[in-house]
Amino acid sequence: MKINKVLLLMILVIAACNQPKQLAFESKGKVDYPLTVQEEAMLDSIQQITFLFFLNEHHPEWGIIKDRAADWSPSSIAASGFGIPSFAVGVERNWITRKQAADITLRMLNFYKNSEQSADTAAAGYKGFYYHFHRLNSGTREWDCELSTVDTGLLMMGVIFARNYYNSDNEVEKQIRETATFLLNRIDWDFMEMPNEGNFARTISMGWYPETGLHNMGWEGYNEALFLYILAAGSDMKNAERSYNAWLKTYKWRTPYEGLAHAAFPPLFGHQFSQSFIDFRGIADSFMREKGIDYFENSRRATYAQQQYAIENPHGWVGYNSHCWGITASDGPTEEYNFDDKHFMGYAGRGATGPDYNYFDDGTIAPYASLSSIPFAPEIVLPTIRSIIEVNGDKIWGKYGFYDSFNQTANWVNDDFVGIAQGPMLIMIENFRTGLVWDYVMKDPIIQKGLNRLGYEHLE
Repeated sequence: MKINKVLLLMILVIAACNQPKQLAFESKGKVDYPLTVQEEAMLDSIQQITFLFFLNEHHPEWGIIKDRAADWSPSSIAASGFGIPSFAVGVERNWITRKQAADITLRMLNFYKNSEQSADTAAAGYKGFYYHFHRLNSGTREWDCELSTVDTGLLMMGVIFARNYYNSDNEVEKQIRETATFLLNRIDWDFMEMPNEGNFARTISMGWYPETGLHNMGWEGYNEALFLYILAAGSDMKNAERSYNAWLKTYKWRTPYEGLAHAAFPPLFGHQFSQSFIDFRGIADSFMREKGIDYFENSRRATYAQQQYAIENPHGWVGYNSHCWGITASDGPTEEYNFDDKHFMGYAGRGATGPDYNYFDDGTIAPYASLSSIPFAPEIVLPTIRSIIEVNGDKIWGKYGFYDSFNQTANWVNDDFVGIAQGPMLIMIENFRTGLVWDYVMKDPIIQKGLNRLGYEHLE
């Protein structure tokens, strides 16, 4: 049977037209904001001392990063994910050689590749995912922690950065690229889709336990999991679009103050973690296109809203003002510090979007919360950080820079350093100054595919 050539050509043209439009999404590089000599020096000092956390707190054999600087601390896969680009920042700033950074990175990737993947409670992971914490003496699951989707995702964002940054033609960097691809391809994203029932239907589960199965909650509401859905979609999760749309339906759009309407999530880390890796400037999904903004602008508004909340200070906490804000997940004073009507709660996912939408605000400030927002609003972040240093001095500063958190009402300081605070600080300052991490992550095919599958388009 002969096929008419004209008809065949028409069929091919129609088929091509019916294919989803593939857009290219590029990083826009550093944020265009002029710095004074004094501001440059301040950021240099903060970055360099923060970098020492990753240099000194990684496992000498496996490369994995401790959750905290404390002697008792296990490793955290999220800290490792932030650590990978942090070593590259060290390379670009001449604090470590490229060979040193590549060697540490390869050891880390080999640990995750070769550690046990099984349903056993003493394994390191399962289905390509990893347990939130690992023991430093055995590399196996610590405590009874979950197989974490978001923390595995943060690890894999670091892995994505590594396979693009380490592009030299030498054996170590070739192995980094190969091992990174292996780790990314091994993840079974469909394993973590929630059942089609209940409040979390079809969203990505928060995790899995070998004792009980899937976590009973999925990722809902705008939060730090934004990158997770893009990563899953780019990694061939079968129903990624359905899962993402189910997630978008749970967003909370709030207007805490005039001109600051945004998809709300009170803790600032939820606006920062995804954008430590992905440059959302000028691109938007269906939800954000309807609002006429991108996620970068969304985070700028959230940052300003928190500053305004501190200015109003509805609960009367000591120290809150236009240059002292930064409410996010952190340690805090415990109940033993309670007095009169002031009550404190230890570790909590603190946050504040406005007087009518805040989580666990007890006067605790985490310096990483404001600093990690520097790309979004440098004009208010820089004077805030300078003021926090001037007012508090050495009380909140130690061998790795800013301590985790402080509370002036309780006269309390947490003199520990946490990997998932150190990492965003270091990376977001670097993105602000050079766009380093954005540049290498945005070019990855997984990120490009994920953004396309989830319907991101360039804003007009």
